[in-house]
Amino acid sequence: MTAPLFFVEVGSADAGAELVVGGDEGRHAADVRRLRVGEPVDLTDGAGTLLHSVVAEVRRGELTVTVLEKVQVPAPAPRLTVAQALARGGRDEQAVETMTEIGVDHVVGWQANRGVARWTDRTAAKWTATARAAAKQSRRAWCPQISGPATTAEVAELCRRAEIAVVLHESASQPITALRLAGVADIVVVVGPEGGIDDRELAELQDAGGQVVRLGPTVLRSSTAGGAALAVICATTRWR
Repeated sequence: MTAPLFFVEVGSADAGAELVVGGDEGRHAADVRRLRVGEPVDLTDGAGTLLHSVVAEVRRGELTVTVLEKVQVPAPAPRLTVAQALARGGRDEQAVETMTEIGVDHVVGWQANRGVARWTDRTAAKWTATARAAAKQSRRAWCPQISGPATTAEVAELCRRAEIAVVLHESASQPITALRLAGVADIVVVVGPEGGIDDRELAELQDAGGQVVRLGPTVLRSSTAGGAALAVICATTRWR
């Protein structure tokens, strides 16, 4: 079983250093996970630095760890960005959680025309907290970036700058499995709202280089489509 992971300020810590894990992470480690002296634990700054450590001391709400090894984890490749349409009922947070576990690097909140939900300061905070928790659960040394809200024009610009950009659409004739991704370093995936991408948006994204593709014979919700697309992409790129 892999060691539990917690986010901390790594600083210049190296093998042999002792670090105190406090705050929310310390409470989770000491009071919720109930880690004990001698158990392995990993610490990360969410930007690729990983400290393989062991618990040296446990107190209420915090613990002290001894660093055994410092590792620099390379940024995953290809870089995966998803423009995720906003959704109500926590479905967009579900999307962020799933995509983080699979390996997304950047999630951009898209204010699509047919989207009912609206971006607020709470949206940013919720998406960021969701991504952080999912990165911990999946033992990721890289925590995805969260940004938004983005207009359709801004999402189109993401497509224009990417090596490959794909727009998920149930009426597309080309399956996502037909994409040739070998050697591609930067991929953008566009996920529409529950009401679908309207014709003007679709045309704008296509004009910017977005390839319209379908996932399969069924229509997936906005909350699951991005994760499904990333899984297909990772199966032929990262997971080999």
